[in-house]
Parts: sequence; structure tokens; C-alpha cells
Amino acid sequence: MAITGYDHLVVRVNDIDQGISTYRDTLGLELDRTDENEQLGIKQAFFNLPNGGFIEIVSPLSEESAVGKALAGRGEGMHTIAFEVDDLDATCAAMKEGGAQLIGEGGPQVFVHPKSTNGILLQLSAKR
Repeated sequence: MAITGYDHLVVRVNDIDQGISTYRDTLGLELDRTDENEQLGIKQAFFNLPNGGFIEIVSPLSEESAVGKALAGRGEGMHTIAFEVDDLDATCAAMKEGGAQLIGEGGPQVFVHPKSTNGILLQLSAKR
């Protein structure tokens, strides 16, 4: 079991346009694309990083989405750190053995609940 690399970071914001402005105009990152994910209840903006990986900015489509609830409870800020792992099943088993609460086991990606990681949602996916 091992985390083998960083994949991306997700930042939650109240206003997607303001978030895009911050990361594009203030920080100088190039906006790659925007999207809307009805299933997750979010608007998204993606900024590729020069050395690999990306930053994803998300805002809720409704207050009832996971991001909407996180904003209400914890405000804007870091929402998710995504890592690649060498063996997803073995990593999940070891993390569960260590006491981590997992979300979505059996899929192509698994999440580690923020209660297990000092307030940050971790996303794990098999190394590509």
C-alpha cells in the first residue's frame, strides 16, 4: 500500500466566477475549462498546473449538495486532496485497519471521510 503521487486539489468557493477570477487573474493560472456536474450538485473550473496535476474550483448548485453543506459548516477553502495509489484495494484495507472511514469502496476511486483526516476529504484512485 502506498500513496504514489498527487493528482489534484479541490477548493470550495461560494461564487464560481469570483473563484475563477482569483485563480486566473490574481494567481496567474490559466483556466482550462468549466463544467457543471448535476449528479454532484456543483459548478467546476479546472486549472492545470505546469508540473502536472490540477486545481479544481467548485461551487454548489444548491445548499443541499455536499459542497453546499461543507460551505455552510466550514466556509470556503480546501475541500479535497486527490492522491494516486499503487494498489487501491490494499490501500483501502490498510486505511480501514488503521481506523479510517471510507466512502464509495469498490469504485474506481474511494474517498476517506474528513472525520478521519483532520477535516480534509481525501480522494484515492489507482495509479494511471
